[in-house]
Amino acid sequence: MAVPDFQSLMRPVLVALEDGQPRSKPQLLGVVAQALEISDEDLLQTLPSGKQTTFNNRVGWALTHFAKAGLIERPVRGSYQITGRGREVLAANPKRVDLSVLSQFPEYVAFRAIKRNKAESQGKIVSPDDVSPSEAVGTIVEETYDALAEELLDRILTQPPVFLETLSLHLLRAMGYGGREAILEHTGKPGDGGLDGIVKQDALGLDLVGVQAKRYDKGATVNRPEVQGFVGALQGAQTSRGVFVTTGRFSSGAREFAAGVPMRLVLIDGAQLTKMMVRYNVGVSVRESFDLKQADEDFFEE
Repeated sequence: MAVPDFQSLMRPVLVALEDGQPRSKPQLLGVVAQALEISDEDLLQTLPSGKQTTFNNRVGWALTHFAKAGLIERPVRGSYQITGRGREVLAANPKRVDLSVLSQFPEYVAFRAIKRNKAESQGKIVSPDDVSPSEAVGTIVEETYDALAEELLDRILTQPPVFLETLSLHLLRAMGYGGREAILEHTGKPGDGGLDGIVKQDALGLDLVGVQAKRYDKGATVNRPEVQGFVGALQGAQTSRGVFVTTGRFSSGAREFAAGVPMRLVLIDGAQLTKMMVRYNVGVSVRESFDLKQADEDFFEE
């Protein structure tokens, strides 16, 4: 049979995880393809970019939506496992699982609402006839990146605290922080109240930027005392510039304090962090790229 659309693939993908064993994506692709008897020719069908098979892409999107609805989890890197909720969904929907089924879960509704509200607030896609192809593609890409940023934050929170420390330094490096001669040093240790990293922006280490990275739950808030402690650590390192990164968010008092001290402080919360990761290709890779073409007016006016 031909490759089904990604909603039609949802139940077969969830069935492939029904036994509770963690499976990698390649394993899932094999199980689902065999169960649906998808031909080798159809499995080789690619997206317009030619860089990914249609089957791989659609299974990947099914997994993304399952994760947002809490039907699956990632017990270890690169593997997927069904949750209790996922089993309940399979039992209650013996014929089909699609977006309407996932919409019964509040966190999935919230995920879809974020994308919808953002599009409406920016005056974006109302109907396909209202926008140009460039605007339509741009909106789809932006929505995809928003979903990716949320996924990245979830994945960071499953890692040990030291992961965020090294990630912050990788991000600064990807941003070109300090130029080509910069040296980024990870200085954090378990229970260490000092800086988690130092950016030496010149070969002699005379120009320093301190880095603090603190893993908090999504809804948790970094308050003024934590930022004050960061300022003290910067003073101890004899630098007046610092970057404080957190997976949580900063309170208004923390931001006001940072803006009022005679130091150059940058506060990066969880939402900003993951958007920067997407922008600077840290922890992500380019899956698809397209060239949107139009007639060359100069060519036809020659």
